[in-house]
Amino acid sequence: MEFDPQALLTKTYEMLVAFGFKFLGAIALWIVGRWLIGLAIRLLSATPVFKKIEDTARRYIQGSLSVLLTMALVVAILGFFGVETTTFAAVLAAAGVAIGMAWSGLLANFASGIFIMVLRPFQVGDFVEGAGVTGTVEEVGLFVTTINTPDNVRTIVGNDAVFKGTIKNYSANPFRRVDLVAQLNHGVDHRVAIEALRAKIEKIANVKSDPGVDLVITTFNLAGPVLAVRPYCHTDDYWQVYFDTNEAIRDAFGEAGFPVPQEHMHLTGSLAQIA
Repeated sequence: MEFDPQALLTKTYEMLVAFGFKFLGAIALWIVGRWLIGLAIRLLSATPVFKKIEDTARRYIQGSLSVLLTMALVVAILGFFGVETTTFAAVLAAAGVAIGMAWSGLLANFASGIFIMVLRPFQVGDFVEGAGVTGTVEEVGLFVTTINTPDNVRTIVGNDAVFKGTIKNYSANPFRRVDLVAQLNHGVDHRVAIEALRAKIEKIANVKSDPGVDLVITTFNLAGPVLAVRPYCHTDDYWQVYFDTNEAIRDAFGEAGFPVPQEHMHLTGSLAQIA
């Protein structure tokens, strides 16, 4: 058979044109598909039933639905290019096994995210401590939990690290305790100090009256008795009450004229005996 360069060029040109149209069609399909996915999620979010779901669960459902629909869109685009989808499904399953072994950490994060959604140890807006990070939960995603720390640093933590560790939810109860101590001099009557301090702390904004402030001697040292100072407040007011209570300790003892705590040691016997 005689080689015909012109026929080869014509055939190549036709194939490139056909591929170009398919490529442009795939791009159009992707754009339209993504728009439809966004529309579907927006319509779902607008339904009255969906609005009744807790905010953390809504975000999780929206994220999961977006991933599943996007995967379906990719399969459809491959089918548009003539790729056999059944073969692709088999390849995808095999790849899923391989990826699952290589990305076991991601799968663990995904599974932990599901458990967090079901068991709900915390939700968006709660002030928590998990995986060594303390702050306000901003988002619970498919693989990670986003926490804003008190110093305004956005911290991304893997769901598995959060779920397999100890979780402290400071927002679960209506109030929490502020733990402070106040050092007294040996010569100070602790009863007088407690009453003076109680009067100051009870005037601090956001300190709860029920339960009342705990003021007791917790221990002794060389300087004198040490008071446990424990007011109660809502989590949102914790640091304000914490700092105001420190100031109240200073003001109460200063106004009462209490001497500064000093360590005292009493030695018996002569220096010669000690030596």
